Amino acid sequence: MLMIAAIIQARMGSTRLPGKILKTVEGVPLLKYQIDRVGKSRLINKIIVATSTSEEDDVVEKFCTENDIECFRGSEHDCLDRYYHCAIKCHADIIVRLTSDCPLSDPQIIDCTINLYLATGVDYAANTIPPETSTYPDGCDVEVFSMESLARAFLEVQDPHDREHVTFFFWKYQQGFKTAQLKYGKDYSRYRFTVDYPEDFTVVEYIFKELKKRKKIGHLEELIEIIDSSPEMKSKNAHYYAGIGWRK
Repeated sequence: MLMIAAIIQARMGSTRLPGKILKTVEGVPLLKYQIDRVGKSRLINKIIVATSTSEEDDVVEKFCTENDIECFRGSEHDCLDRYYHCAIKCHADIIVRLTSDCPLSDPQIIDCTINLYLATGVDYAANTIPPETSTYPDGCDVEVFSMESLARAFLEVQDPHDREHVTFFFWKYQQGFKTAQLKYGKDYSRYRFTVDYPEDFTVVEYIFKELKKRKKIGHLEELIEIIDSSPEMKSKNAHYYAGIGWRK
């Protein structure tokens, strides 16, 4: 059986919202919310948090240990190196790349992206990348690729900026990789569920509280319904755009 491993890239350092991954909503850290949601995937065999060896991220390892979550520590800034060695350690055949600024990761979207990858035979499948053609909200990001593709990127990518962002090699430069993008039936790309700024946290905090109140899991349409019901929340982080900070 193929080992499909979800590797969640996570560290405490953030210039815009330091410590965001362990900020809490009703006593629960955002990272715990995300891991619990990813755990509802029907296709993922293993979940690993990949943090850095920086002393600042000792608290991430401590959180994982206390919550019985597998943790890998690697390079702080060379995230491609971190992913590669994490994937080797967990014997991954297929890697699902997730980032900890997306606490509202949707297990249905994760499984749809994995199924697209498996059905098409591509090297790399994603839903929100490239952002210019995405139909999904920023913050529902899923990327799926093979261990072989990751190994090639690890060996060939030299630019520190591209190594920091891990997967640019697959889709930005089209270096002989076959790629596919998961499309949704409606264009929800103007919605924002990621956490990069204080306003983002306010929005996500509101959504998690509403999900609890409504007793909903929080699949995509439920998230849209919640945010559409509050014009104030919908507009709070609308001035930020997908892919902000990516470009050189």
